[in-house]
Amino acid sequence: MEKIVQQGLLYDFYGELLTEHQRRIYEDVVMNDLSLSEIAQEQGISRQGVHDLIRRCDRILAGYEEKLHLVEKFASTKRLAAEIQTALDDYEVRKDPELLSRARRAARQITQIESR
Repeated sequence: MEKIVQQGLLYDFYGELLTEHQRRIYEDVVMNDLSLSEIAQEQGISRQGVHDLIRRCDRILAGYEEKLHLVEKFASTKRLAAEIQTALDDYEVRKDPELLSRARRAARQITQIESR
């Protein structure tokens, strides 16, 4: 399951950088959950050809992530935003100034992520 989620995230961020043909087949496998055989029959290519194309797309998308780190930055920003929300929710109940400090630290970390 985790592999499909990772493939989906990479595709969401970098899918437009694939060719039209690569995008169509990758979407069929990852997003539409079609089998390699179904895609091969639909595209008029071998099952092995579909498999090789998916592996190539995985490598291409992983290469973009290795260089740009957009998925990593997104995950970090999402985690820090959740920390801010939790700290502010807790602050409403406990009025502890440390919770505001925690929220501010997380907000600063988000701005640092974006500037990298």
